[in-house]
Amino acid sequence: MTALAKNDAAPLVDVPTVPSFREATRLWAKIGLLSFGGPAGQIALMHKELVEERRWIGEERFLHALNYCMLLPGPEAQQLAVYIGWLLHRTAGGLVAGSLFVLPGALVMLGLSSFYMLYNDAPVVEALFFGVKAAVLAVVVEAVIRIGKRALKNRAMIVIAVAAFLAIYVARVPFPLIVLAAGLIGWIGNRFAPRLFSGSAHGKGSVADIKGVVDLMFERGELGHTVPTRWHAARTIAIWLPLWLGPVALVAVLAGPGSVWTQIGGFFSLMAVVTFGGAYAVLAYVAQAAVTSFGWLSPGQMVDGLGLAETTPGPLILVLQFVGFAAAYRHAGAINPLLAGSLGSALTLWATFVPCFFWIFLGAPYIEQLRQNRALAAALGAITAAVVGVIMNLALWFALHVVFGKVASVGWGVEVPVLSSLDWRAALLSAASMVAMFRLKLGMLPTLAGSALAGLALQAL
Repeated sequence: MTALAKNDAAPLVDVPTVPSFREATRLWAKIGLLSFGGPAGQIALMHKELVEERRWIGEERFLHALNYCMLLPGPEAQQLAVYIGWLLHRTAGGLVAGSLFVLPGALVMLGLSSFYMLYNDAPVVEALFFGVKAAVLAVVVEAVIRIGKRALKNRAMIVIAVAAFLAIYVARVPFPLIVLAAGLIGWIGNRFAPRLFSGSAHGKGSVADIKGVVDLMFERGELGHTVPTRWHAARTIAIWLPLWLGPVALVAVLAGPGSVWTQIGGFFSLMAVVTFGGAYAVLAYVAQAAVTSFGWLSPGQMVDGLGLAETTPGPLILVLQFVGFAAAYRHAGAINPLLAGSLGSALTLWATFVPCFFWIFLGAPYIEQLRQNRALAAALGAITAAVVGVIMNLALWFALHVVFGKVASVGWGVEVPVLSSLDWRAALLSAASMVAMFRLKLGMLPTLAGSALAGLALQAL
């Protein structure tokens, strides 16, 4: 780095240098290996590495990219990595950044899924996962609180969150409609009450004022790929849509319409289109479909899968990989179950993550041209508020199936717990996990490990 200025009144300011492709690859590998803690922790890690320490991208452009990724279906943290990798090194940079963000966690999840399916009936393993499930409830509640603090800035946002919760819990409104309605409310609200629906929650500060490598490259005219050409959309669709859906369609033709492979490919391709709000927001729907509609696994196994995903690096939505593994493992037919599970896992990963690259490469050039659009920012803010309500629904779903052994339907699809089925051990561990995370600030991984060991002790008693 080269010093620009130094005087008594101002600190030394350096010009960040453009990273080489190899240097960027090493950093994306580091982020992929260390990206624990769910989307909030992963985004914080990228902000620290890319904005604060290396200054490869400025604060404002980082937040603009993040807002776009939050609007997309799929894991926003991984898409943010693809976006920034694309800004720095075009398509190749985006492919490397997004792949390395997922690969370490996917390999770990494959190993954990195999171990779980082979040994989950063993008393020791069952006891450990009993504790993990109780801690997962605390993790989801913590996510509601964390995202709520950021998104629910006024009464209007609180109303949107409550309405989204009621819409999904009582009326069973699909995720895409909730997201569309919230975005429309924010868009219109920005015109009539901009103070309530302002999408800008970030003030000007020392970090925001510092330009990053990408900003300086933009000023020098070195980011021509950020300007969409006439044929950009058509060319991107022609390349990435067959790449995404071609293997899924081939599997369906070879396996037949009623096979588990066709179900996995079709279901998770659909999830790639409607998973707005990240993993927490969509898990309730995935759990209902995987447990009730397809019969791939039980509610307890679904919670176990989330516990496994919480302990691995990479996107939390890797829990879908566990679901795909379990589905193929339990319906392997003549194929070795572990091989079938591995193939189901690979098909799930393909259907889930290839679209993430598609969304970024298709829309990022246009989004770069809308950096100052306040109406878009307001729509994103309203969508984030709605996501809080959707995650509240997930927290309630987990609470019902972790703390109580039985639930009863009271109409409209609304479930209430059977109080006599209360599991005091699960309730105790969930409460202890919340104390550990909220009061003692132990963090997610120590809380999960402690709860697993406590579950082992309680089962022994």
